[in-house]
Amino acid sequence: MKELFLLGAVFLAVGFFHIGTASAAKCPRVMVLATGGTIAGREIPAAGRTGYKAGVLSVQDLIADVPELREIADVTGEQLCNIDSKDMTDEIWLRLAARVNEIFAADAADAVVIPHGTDTMEETAYFLSLTVKSDKPVVLTGAMRPATAADADGFENLLDAVRVSASGDAVGKGVLVVMNGEIHEARDVTKIHTQNLAAFASPTTGCLGTVKNGIPAFSRAPLRRPKSEALFDLGDVSALPRVDILYGHEGDDGALAFAAEKAGAKGLVYAGMGNGSIPAEAEKALAQVAGRGVIVVRASRSSGGEVTSSVPSSDEAGFIESGALNPQKARVLLRLCLTKTTDAAEIARTFAACR
Repeated sequence: MKELFLLGAVFLAVGFFHIGTASAAKCPRVMVLATGGTIAGREIPAAGRTGYKAGVLSVQDLIADVPELREIADVTGEQLCNIDSKDMTDEIWLRLAARVNEIFAADAADAVVIPHGTDTMEETAYFLSLTVKSDKPVVLTGAMRPATAADADGFENLLDAVRVSASGDAVGKGVLVVMNGEIHEARDVTKIHTQNLAAFASPTTGCLGTVKNGIPAFSRAPLRRPKSEALFDLGDVSALPRVDILYGHEGDDGALAFAAEKAGAKGLVYAGMGNGSIPAEAEKALAQVAGRGVIVVRASRSSGGEVTSSVPSSDEAGFIESGALNPQKARVLLRLCLTKTTDAAEIARTFAACR
């Protein structure tokens, strides 16, 4: 009887060993591809709450400061750059997209999490949503307070981002932004507050879900993920065409449209009033530059809603509606379109597929 008991104990132990090994084998592999930002920032002594230097801590520092990450995934880190995101550049965007595609093509990770400054996070997220060719999760996160602050929010945001990326529910939902316990789609999310921890929202559609008590919970799927034909293969693209954003206001006489054209803009996004309305003199100027080959997109300075066709003169001039894309997102899409074509009709079709 004693021998049978010992033999049973051995089989039980072996069984647990194999279960444990299988669990380890299935542990999601998450690459933390760091770019800097406030989440990697350090306070400047005696400079007050808003006084800090962004992009100081390394990706190794960030991972080491959140040991709970190891309980969720097999986490590795790589430092792509370490900047304040107000200084984001085309060159970094192109490197970032290429690196994410390399990681997935080589099956080096099951998901990528990108710590990023909040100033341009929504633009980077949307850029990646149009250029990453994988259904594997890509999740951006950041912080409103530097890592050395007593009430730093970045550690919990990073933990939530890894939780979401490691969730099977995140597969196929496109590029996501996770901030302050909310999960947002890259296309819809925007920064709405200068300092509040709840600095991000999706005004028109609402968030995709939340992270509650450490558990990601999606309430819906993305409504308008970019269609496959609208994705961009950057290939040998080494630079993005210049596109400027003009902000609509009372008394706009259109002078800035001519200035942007002179500066070399291949496209213009006009952040108009309401439903993309453009003052008469500015519209005349935009029509002139459009007639010379500059692509013009009508967006809105409003925080929510969609820009639709409503003004015959704008339609006659060939202006393209941004739909639900805010001006900065419309600029991202237009720049990518211009890497492939300058045909306004073709660009309009791509906007219709993405907006």
